[in-house]
Amino acid sequence: MRVRNSAAAACVVLLAVTALAGCNRDSGSGASDKKVGIDLPRSDSDFWNSYQQYIEKGVKAGDVKALPLTNSQNDIGRLVANVQTFSDQGAKAVVMAPQDTGAIASTLENLNKKKVPVVSVDTRPDKGNVYMVVRADNKAYGTNACKFLGEQLKGKGKVAEFQGDLSSINGRDRSEAFKSCMTANYPGIKVFELATDWKGDVASAKLQSTLAANPDLNGIYMQAGGVFLQPTLALLQQKGLLKPAGTKGHITIISNDGIPEEFDAIKSGKIDATISQPADLYAKYALYYAKAALDGRTFQPGKTDHDSTIIKLPNGLEDQLPAPLVTKANVDDPKLWANQLGKN
Repeated sequence: MRVRNSAAAACVVLLAVTALAGCNRDSGSGASDKKVGIDLPRSDSDFWNSYQQYIEKGVKAGDVKALPLTNSQNDIGRLVANVQTFSDQGAKAVVMAPQDTGAIASTLENLNKKKVPVVSVDTRPDKGNVYMVVRADNKAYGTNACKFLGEQLKGKGKVAEFQGDLSSINGRDRSEAFKSCMTANYPGIKVFELATDWKGDVASAKLQSTLAANPDLNGIYMQAGGVFLQPTLALLQQKGLLKPAGTKGHITIISNDGIPEEFDAIKSGKIDATISQPADLYAKYALYYAKAALDGRTFQPGKTDHDSTIIKLPNGLEDQLPAPLVTKANVDDPKLWANQLGKN
């Protein structure tokens, strides 16, 4: 009797420590045979192309058994169709990154009725149940970008802000946090809010108009370096405004993404900083939570063992992964995912 009780106690401890259902012989039975549908959101961004590489690497390593990957190309209609295909093919979990976080609600409702858990990467759906959102704190992106520019410009000047798509929670979070921080802390900085729909050509055209009316512009906040970096640098170069950091006339630029091209631009003094979205961790934990869902695991709000915090949402949970500020001081840090590409 003592042996049996000890074994039961050991099982309880194991469950508490690992959050796995390994002590239940029926738990997770057949999970390795269950397939996951994975939709990639777009292929016009260096960030998302890097995410795709990490996803493909994880699938190849056997993190999950995946159906053929799809790419919705920033088209909500295509995403809905791709998810329907996953459902027809027997997907038992779905990983997606809906760029329009409002229009995906009915699709999530349908998946919920079929008891198919959803992991949403980078974006938080406005409505509809999700098993887990894998995302960084996007309000912190906007706040940290504001503080960096405010300090660098000493609280005075003019800043152009390339806003992402405001139908996306990411675009809204970054924009609202940036505005709130600027209003509260740096009233001497005038901000030009330029809606871009995450399109580099739109950002470039609006920046050109802003520069024509405000030749003394001395700061830029790019909410996505993957789509905005090259068009912005090309325009500034053309106008003779691409001056190295630390020299007279330099326009202070901070970005979001953390791609290798941004790191190169920081090293050469073309931009000053970026906030590194963890493309590697987005992929790793998207697959991790998809597998956990298939295994029937549950999670609670609080600190994790991978330096993040799970928070409770009205429609699920969100694992907020760390996203560090990158400047010339730490751009060579080997722990940053952009410095790991091609080394594994």
